[in-house]
Amino acid sequence: MKPIIAVPAIVALEYRAWSRKSLTPGGILTAFATAVAHAVHPWSVFFVLLGVFFLAGTAVTKVKHDVKATLTQSSTGASSGEGPRNHVQVLANSLVASILILLHTWQLRQDGSYWDEGLCFGKRGSDILVVGIVVNYAAVAADTFSSELGILSKKKPRLITAPWKIVPPGTNGGVTLTGLEAGLLGAFILTITSTLMIPFCKSWSWDQIAQYTAALTLAGFSGTLLDSLLGAVFQASVIDIHSGKIVEGAGGRKVLVHRQPFPHISQTAKLRSDTISHEEGEGAVAKTSALNDSTKTSSTMQRAGTSVSNVADGQHESRKIEVGHDILDNNAVNIVMAALVSMGSMVMASFIWDVPLSSILSF
Repeated sequence: MKPIIAVPAIVALEYRAWSRKSLTPGGILTAFATAVAHAVHPWSVFFVLLGVFFLAGTAVTKVKHDVKATLTQSSTGASSGEGPRNHVQVLANSLVASILILLHTWQLRQDGSYWDEGLCFGKRGSDILVVGIVVNYAAVAADTFSSELGILSKKKPRLITAPWKIVPPGTNGGVTLTGLEAGLLGAFILTITSTLMIPFCKSWSWDQIAQYTAALTLAGFSGTLLDSLLGAVFQASVIDIHSGKIVEGAGGRKVLVHRQPFPHISQTAKLRSDTISHEEGEGAVAKTSALNDSTKTSSTMQRAGTSVSNVADGQHESRKIEVGHDILDNNAVNIVMAALVSMGSMVMASFIWDVPLSSILSF
């Protein structure tokens, strides 16, 4: 990408992130390094993909912000809402693409075609990397659109590993038709952007370009399905048992499941204890309070769509793992998904083009 275009474009993106407070200071520095990695490639398509993903992701996040605040809550106990994204979240969406871009750039320098004005996208071994880069952004866009806009669905999500089970909005692995449609739209937007920007070689027919667009859109869309599957299995969905809402960790991190060290006895229960026999005393009050809390919690969680059988004793737990195993956080799920989908798409491209996958490392 020509410096006369890259420098002001990077400055513009960084200024927008700073002025809108959409990134933390660490996120801004990481985004700068990521933008530079994208800009060193002779084609501008990869930098444009980064910009479109950033702007589109910011837009859809803003659309659902107020609605999501009423459906989920943050790990601090307040109403949920997206704060500035940190460096880990930036890398979760762009690290795989950055590595592939730098590898492709290095290959072009090694074979002497980096400065070739007629450099085009063909069906060479090294161009398999381009497929992986585009699919990375199609996949993370599909996941972003699906999760951010899917929560607007009027119907409650169903767990991807158990479609008969209705789960609260925001549950990892919960899918809705609205979310799937939004994911397909996100994948298409990023793929069609690449179609318009990539310098296809003259050997490509219009039918082949259309097939490229359709195939990479579907590959990107598979990312949101894989992300949901990974989230349902390896990521814990923590629910606040008093509100029935999913608790979201700040910065995509894991959510701690808190335990209250001592039984809570409300002031009202204290007053009620004065009328109870001396033999029952505080123990009876605690049991009464816990019973009332449990009944209210069960009713709340039923309305939220979660299983009443998962309601914990209100005296001892304020949060409960509703779905999944607490192995990966949201950022880890994103980067694993992006890596698997990108690699899978490159394997398919090598098979369809009849080019050995090992050729991406040969010069």
